Amino acid sequence: MTFEAVIGLEVHAQLLTRSKVFCGCATTFGEAPNTQTCPVCLGMPGVLPVLNRDAVAFALKMALATGCTIAPSSRFARKNYFYPDLPKNYQISQYEQPLAQHGAIEIGDGPSRKRVGIRRIHLEEDAGKLVHAGAMESAASSLVDFNRCGVPLIEIVSEPDLRSSEEAVDYLKKLRAILVYLDICDGNMEEGSLRCDANVSVRPAGSTVLGVKTEVKNMNSYRNVQRALEYEIQRLTKRLEAGERIVQETRLWDADQGITLAMRSKEEAHDYRYFPEPDLVPVVVDEAWLQPLRAGLPELPDARKARFVGQYGLPGYDAGVLTASRRLADFYEEGVRLHPDPKAASNWVMVELLGLLNRDGLDITESPVAAQDVADLLEAVRSGKISGSAAKTVFEKVYAENRGERGAMAGAAAGRVTVADVIKREALEQISDAGELARIVDEVLAAHASVVAEYRAGKEKSFTFLVGQAMRATRGKGNPKVINDLLRARLARDAGK
Repeated sequence: MTFEAVIGLEVHAQLLTRSKVFCGCATTFGEAPNTQTCPVCLGMPGVLPVLNRDAVAFALKMALATGCTIAPSSRFARKNYFYPDLPKNYQISQYEQPLAQHGAIEIGDGPSRKRVGIRRIHLEEDAGKLVHAGAMESAASSLVDFNRCGVPLIEIVSEPDLRSSEEAVDYLKKLRAILVYLDICDGNMEEGSLRCDANVSVRPAGSTVLGVKTEVKNMNSYRNVQRALEYEIQRLTKRLEAGERIVQETRLWDADQGITLAMRSKEEAHDYRYFPEPDLVPVVVDEAWLQPLRAGLPELPDARKARFVGQYGLPGYDAGVLTASRRLADFYEEGVRLHPDPKAASNWVMVELLGLLNRDGLDITESPVAAQDVADLLEAVRSGKISGSAAKTVFEKVYAENRGERGAMAGAAAGRVTVADVIKREALEQISDAGELARIVDEVLAAHASVVAEYRAGKEKSFTFLVGQAMRATRGKGNPKVINDLLRARLARDAGK
């Protein structure tokens, strides 16, 4: 029997507010443990939460960007459970009346393009963090940091529309891109500001009945999401093929072993004893609030990709890479504005710049190369000032020296190193003067009369030798196009005498 996977993702995105969702404590990442807390986020008796308006506005932006239906009135609930990192012994979330429902995003391209439904988007507060002294299952002790308690989150719950680990990763990447484009989440999975849990089941291919699901947690990268889902799909399939019963449970992904481990039996909603939060009034959203939010939405990834294909004539792949990040798309468009050669700019940004940034683990916002540098380099090549091979050398030196990789930067006294600085200092400027190159070509032809004869006899490789000799005479600085044109013109002229 052939089985198919059914996957739904629950994505938690930390919102980029300066303060927490129900109090004024800061949300800065990496501060000393338990230094960003107060009686409200610690759940002291007698305190009252006050809702952060910006957190609601950020959640509404995501709802608008994903085509959700926004509830005119939603309300918070208490989700009751007991864990050391939850000082109130309940989490303020939304349950029966979420902020938004019934949206969708699209993943894939062409025939593989697919609509993935979004069941709901709701606001909630984060819990704290346990720091174990060693591996969780064998730690002698655990410490608790409450800094994260009360940090605002939105939970984005997909419909079970995903059928493979690849689709799940594509969906997560698209969701992250939208969040970052909206500037409401930084999307950093390593720091926990974007977290993903997966509900996975398998069923006979063609069946419409959902199988018993497991929930997989602790996946902190795209690669781990894919590995964990592939493992769990395979594990569930083997159990069904062996006639074994699937147990609904929560499992942890162990990246070191490459396996999922049973954590606890899967809870149902009634296990959390949800009831309306008595200290918060319903959230009322009207058109007067939505209209400016809707008008302020940026051009989103899919629309920008389509525009890059139409306006700049880029292949779909190039446009997809360049619009995956809003900052990268902005960088590229600034380069094209300064030097309108869209495909050349795309090549340099995608291949050379992203190659170096990925090597060094840098984001486009940390790039030592500016859009102006890319434009200056393209112009230097277009005008014949430097050769294509020299351009790569110039680019790498501008990158390295502005990053400070080679000790004291040559241009440090004057500020950042530019393309012009490197070309001048390294004496890389190409000789394009036709008069000077004509003299050199004539000398080469005179010095290699036998090779000229071979060329005229039909030996085309002799022409390559002559070009090489002319380049050698210019110490590699001669403009290859000008030299080629002059050589052919001279040989044709002499042959006609």
